[in-house]
Amino acid sequence: MTLSKKKQPSLSQLRAFAAVAEHLHFRDAAAAIGMSQPALSGAVSALEETLGVTLLERTTRKVLLSPAGERLAVRAKAVLREVGALMEEAEAVRAPFTGVLRLGVIPTVAPYLLPTVLNLVHDRYPHLDLQVHEEQTASLLEGLAHGRLDLLLLAVPLGVPGITELPLFDEDFVLVTPLDHWLGGREGIPREALKELNLLLLDEGHCLRDQALDICREAGREDAPVTTTAAGLATLVQLVAGGLGCTLLPRTAVKVETTRSSRLLTGYFADPAPARRIAFAMRTGAARSEEYEELAAALREALRDLPVQIVDA
Repeated sequence: MTLSKKKQPSLSQLRAFAAVAEHLHFRDAAAAIGMSQPALSGAVSALEETLGVTLLERTTRKVLLSPAGERLAVRAKAVLREVGALMEEAEAVRAPFTGVLRLGVIPTVAPYLLPTVLNLVHDRYPHLDLQVHEEQTASLLEGLAHGRLDLLLLAVPLGVPGITELPLFDEDFVLVTPLDHWLGGREGIPREALKELNLLLLDEGHCLRDQALDICREAGREDAPVTTTAAGLATLVQLVAGGLGCTLLPRTAVKVETTRSSRLLTGYFADPAPARRIAFAMRTGAARSEEYEELAAALREALRDLPVQIVDA
């Protein structure tokens, strides 16, 4: 007979035995766990039969643990502790906004939105254990699909089956130029101006690079505008300040990145300005989908002071 088919001890039997092992008295043990004395004695006897060992030495005056009972009492108490921990964890899971939430964020969003996200979670969801992972889009989508991540904060649309997007806001792109550039500080810049610019972009793999290239193609530019690339927006902006070209920044990044140098100007496109949409993304049918939707609604409200256009659900 395999182990899986053998008769297993019940939790009530283990609880009864653990109580007797602690009190060494049937009446006191029965009172401690709210069980009648005959039921307690029967449960311990049934456990002995199931395990095939004698756990107690019974006399008319007292109860003693047998050598086997002393060893197995330690195991029984450990099992009951783990069951208690399991029940506590299940209770925590049932409660909204508790436990771990593994949030994946793209690099062109993380530095500019995370302060708002972290403040929101700290103030409104203090029992939520938020764990942040900054990765590029392809890695985030892989992590979401395989259960390594729970929720993503990134640019959409993704066009990936099995993923539901919860739009948060749209933000315009801003042209960042050196001080002496003819478009520096201008407003109402036509998109067609991108056809003539030496445009600096992020390295391959960043969705912001792909979005910038799409904007250039929409403006009628067929050749790739890239002569120099950078791994992050901070480096990209410094290259612009050094006179190597111009770049496109999302509005949420402008305040942080352009204050790093006094040799930069910003220009704004004519309406409709090129823009991107930022959203949460979750697995379709995720067990915590209602929580994620509530979190998205709360974040929309928290972001209304930023230079973005909130997408109301």
